[in-house]
Amino acid sequence: MTRADVEIEKLTEAIIGCAIEVHRTLGPGLLESVYRECLLVELGRHQLKTECGHAVSLAYKGEPIRSRLVLDLLVEDCVVVELKAVECLHPVHQAQVITHLKLTGCPAGPLLNFNATTLRAGLRRLSDPDRYAKAPPNAGT
Repeated sequence: MTRADVEIEKLTEAIIGCAIEVHRTLGPGLLESVYRECLLVELGRHQLKTECGHAVSLAYKGEPIRSRLVLDLLVEDCVVVELKAVECLHPVHQAQVITHLKLTGCPAGPLLNFNATTLRAGLRRLSDPDRYAKAPPNAGT
């Protein structure tokens, strides 16, 4: 593990710790927007630079497009945080975070579902989007 990997891991742990504190304080059952605002407060208390609604420019086959990807939270310019307040996480939620990581070049992205009995139960840690790429046909043959 490189030094950068260790720093990203520490940052991700700090973000998750802040989210756990929000969940312990509020519990499940509120709107995602409420959890976002409270998590912003908690991250600020830990002096973590956080941007809400960060817009990412997109291109399709090298051509810029007008649509933008809007992130729930971007912490310290390198960790994408995706927030949910849903009954349960589905594979599409994980795919969404993986796509956000690929499009932003960020190395890590916790997926946090605040509508779980404990935040740990609603947590998925996603990182290194290249690991999710499918092997090309006939790979290894």
